[in-house]
Amino acid sequence: MTKNLIGRRAAVAGALGGVVAAHSRIAWAADPIKIGFSIPQSGGLAAIGKQALLTMQIWADDVNAKGGIIGRPVQLVTYDDQSSPANVPPIYTKLLDVDKVDLIVTNGTNLTVPAMPIAMQRGKVVFCMLSLAINDKFKYTRFFQTMPYGPHGKASISEGFFDVAMGMKPAPTTVALVGADAEFSKSAVEGARDETKKRGLKVVYDRTYPPSTVDFGPVIRGIATANPDLVYVGSYPVDTSGLIRAARELNFSPKLFGGGMVGTQAASLQGDLGDMLNDVVSYELYCPAVADKFPEVAPLLKKYQPLAKEKGIDPHGYYVPPFAYCTMQILDQAVTGAGGLDQDKMAKFLHANTFKTIVGDVKFGPDGEWDHGRLLTVQFRGLKGQGMDQFTSPSAEVVLHPAEYRTGELRYPMGPAKQ
Repeated sequence: MTKNLIGRRAAVAGALGGVVAAHSRIAWAADPIKIGFSIPQSGGLAAIGKQALLTMQIWADDVNAKGGIIGRPVQLVTYDDQSSPANVPPIYTKLLDVDKVDLIVTNGTNLTVPAMPIAMQRGKVVFCMLSLAINDKFKYTRFFQTMPYGPHGKASISEGFFDVAMGMKPAPTTVALVGADAEFSKSAVEGARDETKKRGLKVVYDRTYPPSTVDFGPVIRGIATANPDLVYVGSYPVDTSGLIRAARELNFSPKLFGGGMVGTQAASLQGDLGDMLNDVVSYELYCPAVADKFPEVAPLLKKYQPLAKEKGIDPHGYYVPPFAYCTMQILDQAVTGAGGLDQDKMAKFLHANTFKTIVGDVKFGPDGEWDHGRLLTVQFRGLKGQGMDQFTSPSAEVVLHPAEYRTGELRYPMGPAKQ
């Protein structure tokens, strides 16, 4: 069942909201466990948010079909934040104070930061997806990041890129750093800046651009003038596309180009850019090249993909769904292990135990991040023209890092799009 409250501004009454109750034939003897979250269904992050919401609905159906959690059905209470951080605080205030949800989930760096003070004031456990180094700032003991960034803070998303880069011969000496003036991008570039210092690289370009930027030609020209060996980018989908297009149009070919580029993981953007992605190095959570390492992901994708096609959203589901489902599996195990919804007991259980998920075992460190990093660094290869179907091949993304998942070696310098 879905109820929508339609609105445009940040006021709670104006947020697009919904309640999703996963149904089964079980006669429930208890009230549902309400899980509330803000999730972008419109705006620049909608492509990611729609995948996450669909996956969480699949999880809720799966759980309720098996009898719920501690004998209670689960109910998802959701609101569209329209990809705007300004909409997040009133949404979580409504979720907690009006809807009286039992548990909360957050999504994305830019959209989690404004939710944290509200969660902390109320002592709520935060199950967080796709957020970079959030707890470096808040140091909240009830925060748990379910993405495989690991314990290295802002550098988690860049260390693989630089590990790979330093294996080039001759080794690179100069680097350009660029990203949007937004929470995620600034964190990604700051982490990269720390990595350059650690490795003795000289930064020859280090700038941000406004999130509203649409013409990236001047940005790429500025970088090209500095003639760096490496270009590390921290970007969201719209600017990821703009930067790659500008680099190709200007025939800009450094030794290595990429980094923390959100959007290269999305089927729609992949299909649109097509062979322009050849030799670009970015990060991934999951891709066909590692499918044999995580066989439990396949049954989820079998459910997700036909539903996604019906809804007109990312038909592959490689990036968001496996870890969104993992998030909810951990939530389930935390409630079950704590024997209920007591937030303190849940937090202690989360810190003390290892969780079995479709993407492998997850153990949290003291900061609520994974106790080890497992972010994939990949390079796009062998792409021809446009189209999404070619990205279902394991050869489309060669895994370069970490070593235990490597499926090929780095190709450099960056060649032309059509190879």
